[in-house]
Amino acid sequence: MARIEYQLGDATAPVGKANKIVCHICNDIGGWGKGFVLAISKHWPQPEANYRQWHRERKTNDFALGALQLVKVEADIWVANMIAQHETARKGVVSRDALPPIRYKAVEVALAKLALEAKRLKASIHMPRIGCGLAGGTWDKIEPIIHRTLCMNEIEVTVYDLV
Repeated sequence: MARIEYQLGDATAPVGKANKIVCHICNDIGGWGKGFVLAISKHWPQPEANYRQWHRERKTNDFALGALQLVKVEADIWVANMIAQHETARKGVVSRDALPPIRYKAVEVALAKLALEAKRLKASIHMPRIGCGLAGGTWDKIEPIIHRTLCMNEIEVTVYDLV
């Protein structure tokens, strides 16, 4: 079984010689403008443009929780837009009973789809601690999902923590 490698660095500058997929969590309302997506857009405009078009045309495609969109951004790098956040956190709304925007089942469904694509492309996976920023998730819930969907399928995973 493959393992998660933790590394200090930037997930938008993935290390390795073979094909690489940078994955991240997107919301299901078409919003792109906070968090890790800003780093993606700084490096490559295509993932945002493709995500926004995917959302605009959602009545005729698979745009929904658990969906995956792969966007080729360089000869050996793809970005995986994964829909696994329901709406966004609302400013000023504080409730102990309120669910965070992350949807763990959607993370698992999207990562399972990503595993198939990674196998097809013979690619490794690169990510920040997905779902643990604005989406409100916790790594102790995300990490086992990564193990089940990617590592158990012998896919190399590198998680980057910014310095």
